[in-house]
Amino acid sequence: MTGITRIGFSQRIRLEWLEKTARLFLAGNTREEIETELQDFLQDKLSIGGSAERGTREKAITILLKIWVSVPGPLAVFHKEGLEFLKKLPPENHLPVHWGMTMAVYPFFANVAEQVGRLIRLQESFTLAQIQRRIREQLGERETVARAARRILSSFVDWGVLERSAKRGNYEGISPRPVKHRRLVVWLIESVLISNSSTSGSLKSIAQAPSLFPFRMDSMNINDLKENKRLELYRQGLDEDIIMLRVP
Repeated sequence: MTGITRIGFSQRIRLEWLEKTARLFLAGNTREEIETELQDFLQDKLSIGGSAERGTREKAITILLKIWVSVPGPLAVFHKEGLEFLKKLPPENHLPVHWGMTMAVYPFFANVAEQVGRLIRLQESFTLAQIQRRIREQLGERETVARAARRILSSFVDWGVLERSAKRGNYEGISPRPVKHRRLVVWLIESVLISNSSTSGSLKSIAQAPSLFPFRMDSMNINDLKENKRLELYRQGLDEDIIMLRVP
């Protein structure tokens, strides 16, 4: 994954915060009303007693709003479908929806997820230093890069997709969760394409992308892919399916 110049996702974000933000939006609240509600909700959780103009609470709220409220224009239809999944699926199945939306909005988040997924496939555990080194190789020796990567790993632990091992600074993966909703599987494949600087790739490699390491997608269906008007599927050679994003 190349071409990422902005971090954006630089704070530890809990899954329940994303859930609350999406619920507020689905209830018809305006952006201003949601921001006010989040300020109250996070008052005793972030920037307690802080006086900085842009404390961790404000930065976290900016992230939450960009994921589920003020999404970039090109993601409007993708965002709308994500909200439909949240409405129809039980809360215990919302994790892949929040994951896919966050990857689409914040490629840096997807990049960290990709590095984690690659390491988990190679070995049972990995260290924070390994992730930070890989990210720095792509984005440069910036302290903000290392700090943001650390906070994203903390978010992964909060979301229940990683565990901290007994040795400080070490992490372990957990068993992938099955995603059985067929349209959600297609939507997650789309999220990988959106988050990647490349807009096409082998369907097999995209469906097994390291950035989707928390999930196991057993129910992928070619017909479901063809029904998604934002994606295009074609055959290359004798047996390779290529998936790509349609140009708006």
